[in-house]
Amino acid sequence: MADISKTEKVQLHAPALEELRGGLCGKPRITDVGGVPYLIPLPQTHKEYNMNVISKELELPGAFILGAGAAPSRITGMNAELMPLVLTETEERPAVNGSYFSSINPVDGQCLQEKYSDKFSDCNFGLLANLYACEGKPGKVIEVRAKRRTGSNSLVTALRKTLEAQYPDKSLALGGTFIIQKGKAKIHIMPREFSACPLNTDNEVNNWLKHFEASAPLICQSVLVSRDPGLDLRVEHTHGFSRHGEGGHYYIDTTPDTVEYLGYFLPAEFVYRIDRPKDTHTVGRD
Repeated sequence: MADISKTEKVQLHAPALEELRGGLCGKPRITDVGGVPYLIPLPQTHKEYNMNVISKELELPGAFILGAGAAPSRITGMNAELMPLVLTETEERPAVNGSYFSSINPVDGQCLQEKYSDKFSDCNFGLLANLYACEGKPGKVIEVRAKRRTGSNSLVTALRKTLEAQYPDKSLALGGTFIIQKGKAKIHIMPREFSACPLNTDNEVNNWLKHFEASAPLICQSVLVSRDPGLDLRVEHTHGFSRHGEGGHYYIDTTPDTVEYLGYFLPAEFVYRIDRPKDTHTVGRD
C-alpha cells in the first residue's frame, strides 16, 4: 500500500448556489491522489490506495466518493479504467461499492465494462485518482443543461475555463456527475498490459491508449479545478460508465450537433493532495 502520510490541504473559493438537488452535499471536498507520474513513463504498480483510508485522510470517514481513477492491477490482474462510486465504511456499517471498471476485452479488443463488486470485494484503486467526496446529503447544487457544442472544448473544459475567467485570482473546484443524454463521446481505455517501454511524450501515450466512441446514455463522474493552488493537480479528470457496457476516460463528445448534457455539480470547500509524486511532469494529463 502506498504511503499517504503526507497529505496537503488547501481551502478553496466557493460561490453561492441556487439549484436544489440531493446526494452531493455535506462537507464537499476533492482530492488528487497519486498522479500520472506513477503511471508514466513507467508504472509504479506498488502505488495502491484504499477508499476507506482516503475518506479518513479527507477528514470525512463514511464519505460518499465518486470520480475517476485507475483500477488496482494487483487485485484485478490487469490495467483498467476505474469509475469509483463508493460509500465508505463507518463503525456502524461496511462500505458499499458501486464502482465500475473498463478494460480491453482480450477476445475482440473492444471495451469490456464490468461492475467492480461483482468480481472483487475491496475498495482499492491504484496509481492515481481524482475524487469528489461529501456526506451524500441533499442540498443546493449547480444544475447544468447544454445542447449542441459550438466550440472545441469539452463540457468539462468549458466549465473549468469559465470559472478560471470569472475568478482569475482564485482556485475553484467542482465535483459531480453528468449524463450525456444524446450523442456519442470519445473515450479511451488503457491496455491490459502496462507499457514495457517508457512513455515520454503525449504522442507516445496516445498511441499506447485504446480509443473508442461510446454511445449515450453515458454517466460521467468529473472533478475539475479552475487554477492549481500549487499542489501539482490534474486540473480535470472525467470517467464515464453506461448500462450498455461502454465506459472509460471521457475526452469530448463526437456529435456536436446533436449532443445533450445534464449535470449536477457542487463547489468543493477544500482540496487534499495525497501522496504527491516527487518527480513530476505534465505528460498524459489530457
